[in-house]
Amino acid sequence: MKRILFLTIIVFTALIFSSCAENGQSATTDKKKISEIPVESAIVGTGDISAVFTGTATLEAEDEAKVVAKVYGVVNEIFVEEGDYVKKNQALARLDDEQQRFRVKQAHANLNKIKAEFERSKELFQKQLISAENFDKAKFEVESLKASLNLAELELKYATIRAPFNGVVSERYIKKGNMITVNQETFKITDFEPLNAILYVPERHLNKLQKGQTVKFTVDAIDNKLFSGNVERISPIVDPNTGTFKVTVKIGDPGKFLKPGMFGRVNIVYDTHKNTLLVPKDAVMTEDNESSVYVIKEDTMVVRRNITLGFSNSSSYEILVGLNKGDTVVTIGQSSLKDSARVVIVGIPVAAK
Repeated sequence: MKRILFLTIIVFTALIFSSCAENGQSATTDKKKISEIPVESAIVGTGDISAVFTGTATLEAEDEAKVVAKVYGVVNEIFVEEGDYVKKNQALARLDDEQQRFRVKQAHANLNKIKAEFERSKELFQKQLISAENFDKAKFEVESLKASLNLAELELKYATIRAPFNGVVSERYIKKGNMITVNQETFKITDFEPLNAILYVPERHLNKLQKGQTVKFTVDAIDNKLFSGNVERISPIVDPNTGTFKVTVKIGDPGKFLKPGMFGRVNIVYDTHKNTLLVPKDAVMTEDNESSVYVIKEDTMVVRRNITLGFSNSSSYEILVGLNKGDTVVTIGQSSLKDSARVVIVGIPVAAK
């Protein structure tokens, strides 16, 4: 009987201890779950990243000219309007050319007359009936009247105002019936292809930029449109007043979206690192000019690690020192972390690009 009572007490005691152990384990588990901090993460990957100079620029036409009148006269006809595309030597306007035509006729008549006199002088000179001086004088008069005829024909030609090159009529300064004078502006012709972005770069970048480098260009007036180009010219002179040098970028615009005078932003790629370590910008913390990230270990414990940064783009940093390919870093939730903290990863880590 005593033996049965002893066994009963042992079993009852074991059940009590078992229940207490289970409750203690559950409490420990709950406490562990509560201490784990939820974070989002990314995996350190590899890829290409470029160093980019960013600046602002205004578009200018490579070829742009104000066409001036070369003779005076009244505007009789206007053949083009603003916005019209014109070809080189195409007629833009015509002045009243009646006076020029009379001058051409007069110059022709005078030349024909003096030519006849010159032929007679030539015969007399060959027969030695006139002196060489008189013959040379007649010859000079012929040449002089030829020049006068050429000048009269040139003035008649200038009575028609023509385009100096292919382009678009960007401005018209004259109206039909206007009396215009020599060198008066009549039209502005602008060639929209190519267009140049002109920017002024601080002198510290002088050794980074080179002719032919790739350029990406955006303008405020056109949303979500990226244009490509290249560095066309770099001035070798630094302006002592501003500490900048002039860079001319040639912009391609096959769709004819861009216009001279537009303001935009230029990104010039001056160096590229291939197959380098990349980490998302969200993962990097910077304090007192030192950069660091939280690295997640296999047991979900985080370790703060100092890193050295290289190039950057809109989404990633290049890592020169401090991380290895495949490391998992915290991208969201760093503010709640400290060294050796426990975390739980929310979502699926992705590789940096």
